[in-house]
Amino acid sequence: MNAGKLVILAGGISSRMKRPEQLDNIDPKLVKDADLKAKSMIGVGKNYRPFLDYLLFNARESGYKDILIVIGENDNSIKEYYGYKDNYNNFFGLQISYAVQKIPAGRTKPLGTADALYQGLLCKYKWQGTRISVCNSDNLYSQKALGLMLNTEFKNAVIDYDKNALEFEKSRVEKFAITIKDSGGYLVDIIEKPSNEEISKVEKNDGFVGVSMNLFTFNYDMIFPYLEKVPLHPERKEKELPAAVVLMINDYPKSVFTYRLPEHVPDLTYKNDITHVKNYLTKNFKELFY
Repeated sequence: MNAGKLVILAGGISSRMKRPEQLDNIDPKLVKDADLKAKSMIGVGKNYRPFLDYLLFNARESGYKDILIVIGENDNSIKEYYGYKDNYNNFFGLQISYAVQKIPAGRTKPLGTADALYQGLLCKYKWQGTRISVCNSDNLYSQKALGLMLNTEFKNAVIDYDKNALEFEKSRVEKFAITIKDSGGYLVDIIEKPSNEEISKVEKNDGFVGVSMNLFTFNYDMIFPYLEKVPLHPERKEKELPAAVVLMINDYPKSVFTYRLPEHVPDLTYKNDITHVKNYLTKNFKELFY
């Protein structure tokens, strides 16, 4: 049984969020947030609440309690808000700890999502032998999705989002990583930036196109060695979590179960996402009960 451990990956430098954009009447205060803070700390919510508050709320309501946030070494905005202790800052019933994803010498940004989780699990070595869930900090996963990952009967699992339910422009969705499953619903592969032919083949085989939004549950001991040894992506020069997962399932077939979920996942990647996310929160969160 998962004891409610969630790792939130927030160690990136938010380079896409910090790009200059032609903005659609966005509050200058939020633009400043986007340029200076971790993107999960942009005050898109009611009374300027940060985006991360909403993800943490959904996590708490789903049953998670022990939260590890992997943060960047050059950004203190998350610690300034949730507490400066390295471990067990109390936030409305959640226990929030931090791991710092450092930028290696000679690089301008960290080594990617697989390295972020690796650094996080190094800090939480006492979690060995247990199951942990993992997610991005710039996606707002629903209580249903988080609950599925917390309560799954499988050692490893992933939410397999139905591409047609994602409310993004078509050109953006077509760049998302798609999942390949066997007839039993076990993950076989994750294809980053798939071709139109690959998308069509998956739709023909499965009846829908499944998209990974990096919401996983892992057995700590199974995933850990692959986080360390996954190679750098040849173009992006980062260690990516989906690549580590593929290495693991190549060695352990039928080890990651997929849960199909036809729902939208708000995403805060670019400045022009701010308005869409604000509207979503206004519509779907009348109040946060903390």
